[in-house]
Amino acid sequence: MMKSLERYQQARNITFAGAVINGIQGIFKLVFGWLGSSHALAADGVHSLSDLITDILVIFAARYGSQDADIDHPYGHGRIETAASVALAILIVLAGFGIMYASAEHFFTTKKFEIPHFYTLVIAIFSVIANEVIFRLTLYKARLIKHQLLEANAWHHRSDAASSLIVVVGVGGSLLGWIYLDIISALIVGIMIIKMGWELAWSNVQELVDTGLDAVTLSSIKSTIINTQGVRALHQLRTRQMAGNILIDVHILVDGQLSVSEGHYIASQVEAVLISNFESVIDVTVHVDPENDEISTPSKDLPSRQELNDLLKVRWQQLKGYEVISALNIHYLKGRLILEVVLPISVLSTPRESEALQTSYMNAVKDIKGIEKVYLLFQA
Repeated sequence: MMKSLERYQQARNITFAGAVINGIQGIFKLVFGWLGSSHALAADGVHSLSDLITDILVIFAARYGSQDADIDHPYGHGRIETAASVALAILIVLAGFGIMYASAEHFFTTKKFEIPHFYTLVIAIFSVIANEVIFRLTLYKARLIKHQLLEANAWHHRSDAASSLIVVVGVGGSLLGWIYLDIISALIVGIMIIKMGWELAWSNVQELVDTGLDAVTLSSIKSTIINTQGVRALHQLRTRQMAGNILIDVHILVDGQLSVSEGHYIASQVEAVLISNFESVIDVTVHVDPENDEISTPSKDLPSRQELNDLLKVRWQQLKGYEVISALNIHYLKGRLILEVVLPISVLSTPRESEALQTSYMNAVKDIKGIEKVYLLFQA
């Protein structure tokens, strides 16, 4: 897995390159759009300069979002990337509305429309090429380092290329005599920007409110868990995303007679196989159940070990072997208690005495709520 610092540096470098290109484009399109009487090109210039701001936001978010987990942020700082994506989307939408408002106002208030100069068409064509190149480079890097915010910014560059292409059509049409096309193109650019910003905001808001994974991925995760050796069933599978990474919580059902250590081993296997098989999974919390407690917990009202110890002492202290009990294993299953009492074999006078002794231990606790069976286990 790529280290956080390395991931940040790669995201920063490609974003900085995009910021430089956006800054140069923004100034050229704004200045020459104004001088060349092209409202579409000037609007696209405002768009590019707003991109410069979002590039700075991406660098900032990538820097702080890449920090490792700490005491205050035990799951890391990935939500910074998500929150920044939402902020970026809001800026994009506002820029789109601004362009639409300015274009509409000019369309309805101007009596005579000026024909753009030819060089505005050349600048628009150059902008299409430049934005498409930076889009492809940014998208490649984003997918390589699995950086959701960087990928969002890549598609932002693609929208820049599309908006510049519309400017090409608008300016070209105006030069050919369709003088309204330049203003109409500016309006379309504004609509495209708003649409892209809305989609970006919606996807990241879903992440902020912990929307789960899609049905196909969930099915694959379930299949992987149930096929892990030792897992009998699963329930309460919950998933969420954080900065493109996946976090999973799940309850697994295992044999209720297993030791705690074996149950933990099976849980560790589930965690390992999920992280190994699903590239974006970074955290798995596995709860081990000896019985299905999704609907009810039948054993919750049974006495605890401490309570049992007090009850058993009163009933067993006069029985043979009580003082040398080396272990008491308690199984809480289906609302009943099964006790395993470990004694040294030396307490037995004869091998046949074990059955009578077990009967004595069981009879002494019949009045205790929930006890179903008592087994005596003898060890050398």
